[in-house]
This record gives sequence, structure tokens and C-alpha cells, in this order.
Amino acid sequence: MTLPDAYAAKFQHIQESPKFVPNPNGVRQAAPFPGYSVITPPWQDDRANDEFYADLKTCGRQLLEICGSHLFVALPPDSLHLTIADLIWDSAYRDAAQNPEFEGLLRDRIADTFRQCETAVTSRTPIRWQIIGFMVMTRAIGVCLVPKDEQSYDRIVQLRRAIYQNAKLIELGIEQQYHFTAHVTLGYWGEIPPDLDRDRLSQSLADLNHRWLDTSQEIWIQRAELRKFDDMTHYDRQPDWPVLEF
Repeated sequence: MTLPDAYAAKFQHIQESPKFVPNPNGVRQAAPFPGYSVITPPWQDDRANDEFYADLKTCGRQLLEICGSHLFVALPPDSLHLTIADLIWDSAYRDAAQNPEFEGLLRDRIADTFRQCETAVTSRTPIRWQIIGFMVMTRAIGVCLVPKDEQSYDRIVQLRRAIYQNAKLIELGIEQQYHFTAHVTLGYWGEIPPDLDRDRLSQSLADLNHRWLDTSQEIWIQRAELRKFDDMTHYDRQPDWPVLEF
């Protein structure tokens, strides 16, 4: 996914993201897109990974220079995070939220899941994943991560398995939608011009990937938290919401 040939293929199929829409002045703003996920704390709440996220902030600026503001919509740096498990969003969330007890049940059952898998995934050994390059998606772009060692991979996969195989969560409409491709989303695609120079963009991304050849950036995963979002720029939680300390 981080090779030039992959970029060339992906850029043939990128599409405008409905998660950001133009306002009357033509500036793209976050559209309503509510839901819940289990994520690492966003940068604003994760100062232990300052160097990691500062590098991604720089990457966002570089992407903006390469792509332009009409094509690329950068996410606020403070909101950057790693998603461990998507739970429920958009129309599925709106339907489920018709039940006034849904959100309380979701929090309780995620808390139970965290308690059940606490022994299996917690350890004094840190969980570290490193950036290997940019990742072009149909409606977004980010950086792709790989685990530094086997236990870093296993503990995240075990947590995901505990979430998606929890029968009480499945009862709430929580189901696994995707295989796990660890990444941090940096922004979304805006207007796709008909004369987009896809070859130039592919080569530019490949060139930018050289930044991680000599000095790789790592994220230290210390916490998994249940967070609620109303759009793709804010991820909120209350102090008593479930959290799993690694």
C-alpha cells in the first residue's frame, strides 16, 4: 500500500468525501457524521506522543502544498489518533440511538469487554507501532503503521477480537466492518479536478516517504478509550467512560 505503483492505482479511484462539504464561501467544513469508536487518545490528550504527532502535522502541511486546498482537506492536528476498533456510525448510529438506553448500554458493555480482556492485553512491555509510509484511500489519505514486534500486534488484535466477538455488543448492532489496517487519517479528498495529475501526486508521495527511511516515527499506545464523535474533527469522552490502560 505504500509503494508508488499502489499510489498510481489508488489515485485512479479517489472520490470526494461526503464527510466535508463546502460552506457558502466555498470552504469545506465537517459534515455531521455521528458515532462511537475505540481509539487512542487524540493528540490533544496524548502528550507522550508529541514527536509522533508533530511529524504528522508537518506531513499534513506538505500534503496541502502538494495537493492544494480544493483537493485535500486536512484534519485538525489535535484530533489525530489511531482507531483501534470502529463501532457504529452515521445511519446505523442514528437508528440505534432512537433507543434512549442505547448509549448507556454501549458504554457498559465496552467497559465489560475492557475488564474481560485486561489480563490478556496489559503488560509492562510497551505497545509500539511505526509509520512505514503514506496510505491512499478512496476518500481519504493517511499514514500506514506496522507493529514494532509480535506482542504489539497480538495485544491490539486480541482487544479487537474481544470487542467484535462480544455477544452483548453484537446485540446492539456492533459488528466488524473491516480488517485491521493500522493507520492515522490525515485528511479527506475534496473536489477531484478532471485534469488531476495523478502521476505527479503518486511520485510526490513516494518522495515524501523517504522521510521515514532513516528516522522512523513510532506511536506508543498506552490507552484505548471509548470516544464519541459528531463529525470527523472532534472525539469526546466523559471522565467515567471506559478506558483500558496497556
